Amino acid sequence: MAQQETGGGCGGSRAAMEIQDKMIESSLSRIKRKLIVMSGKGGVGKSSIAANIAVALSRKGLATGLLDVDLHGPSIAKIMGLTTLLDVTPQNLIIPYPAGQNLKVVSMQALMAEADHSVIWRGPAKHGVIRQFIADVLWDDLDVLVIDAPPGTGDEPLTVAQVIPDAEAVIVCTPQEVACADVRKSIHFCKKVNMRIAGLIENMGAFPCPHCGKTIPLFGDAEGGAKTARDADIPFLGSIPFDLTVPGACDQGRPVMGTDAQTPFASALAGIVEKLLA
Repeated sequence: MAQQETGGGCGGSRAAMEIQDKMIESSLSRIKRKLIVMSGKGGVGKSSIAANIAVALSRKGLATGLLDVDLHGPSIAKIMGLTTLLDVTPQNLIIPYPAGQNLKVVSMQALMAEADHSVIWRGPAKHGVIRQFIADVLWDDLDVLVIDAPPGTGDEPLTVAQVIPDAEAVIVCTPQEVACADVRKSIHFCKKVNMRIAGLIENMGAFPCPHCGKTIPLFGDAEGGAKTARDADIPFLGSIPFDLTVPGACDQGRPVMGTDAQTPFASALAGIVEKLLA
């Protein structure tokens, strides 16, 4: 990634930061809407939801970017079928991966030569690389930038809140109480940093049994997400039923919303995307 010349001493560092601030401002001015997909805990399907939202938006003709800032556990590259390293311009600007006619993707995984190597960074390093993901990437004009953040309320979502002040949170949970308890922390985080909450999505909701047709609430409480949103006075975007086809599609690098499959998952997520656009 591009590194700014720092010159000598603190003055050079400040000058480099000011240059990067202007690059960030210029880049963000060309992006109409920014959505950060968050979750209170891992394992709720946040990344698959982020990827499928981005794909669905792009298939509606919207110029869409998908940015993975889950630096320690990036999964967007796998979900989107990125198998090569990202290219850079002669000016050392990152060229996003074209994942469709209207979709560009950047993931930390696509910048690492060894896929199985870990990223061992402290907060300041993570803050710096997220700034570079905005300043040093050729996003150009976008209707929507979807940002996949790691679980919790740590450095990455805080940096997004600071660098992208008009970002909107899309929070993902599953119906069980332990997930809803953690997501309440994410809601509190958003309110604390004055980040607008676009809404809450309940993933892995009740689904019809493929054998008997009876609706099965996999995690017990069939309305955990709706109750959490209602109690927190935030929009409830909808419940997405558990779907056995989704993990396989993600493993193959072909998100469900990139196909014409008529599944309960696709139908529910399409309705959520319409709410986000409305």
